[in-house]
Amino acid sequence: MLRVHMADGTQPSNTAENTDPRILRSRQMLMESLAKLLTRKAFDDISIQEIADEASLNRATFYLHYPDKNALLQAMTGARFRDLIARRGLAFTNCDAALRAIALGVCDYLAETTSCPGQLAKTPIEGSIIPVVESMFQEGAAHHATTPGGDPKLLATTAAWAIFGAARRWYQTPDRIPAEEMAAKIEAMVKPIFLTASI
Repeated sequence: MLRVHMADGTQPSNTAENTDPRILRSRQMLMESLAKLLTRKAFDDISIQEIADEASLNRATFYLHYPDKNALLQAMTGARFRDLIARRGLAFTNCDAALRAIALGVCDYLAETTSCPGQLAKTPIEGSIIPVVESMFQEGAAHHATTPGGDPKLLATTAAWAIFGAARRWYQTPDRIPAEEMAAKIEAMVKPIFLTASI
């Protein structure tokens, strides 16, 4: 089983870039701009120029921080996901708590960032949340031995897609059960994936 840490890999590893207030402010402005634009149009219809204009920044500034709008979407997703987990005060004290926290975080993310189930088709949510969850599992895998021939990256991908798929099905279900209940169900389904891969 994996102990999961809160690294998401969406930001550069350079410490100065992660602490310089001007850089952090520009990134925050770009994320907020994308979030506003997503309330008005589909992700594929949003241009980098529109994102920069909405943030009152120039296009060159955008490219100083992100190679493309997909990278910005992933960074925005990672920031929102970490914020949701922090607001819930979810603990990563052990493997089971971490797995449930991630499942609950994904449920919360879907519920808070999509105003209707149809929006899931318009925004590449899986392309932004799954890499965040995968990187959390990969970080945790670094602290555990896997079975001979095991592939920690494949394990992380499998678990991330399983959690996202179950959470999306939960979100699209009318009269759905509370997120906490669903997170417990997801944990029960996904936990065996880790148990069979761990020594």
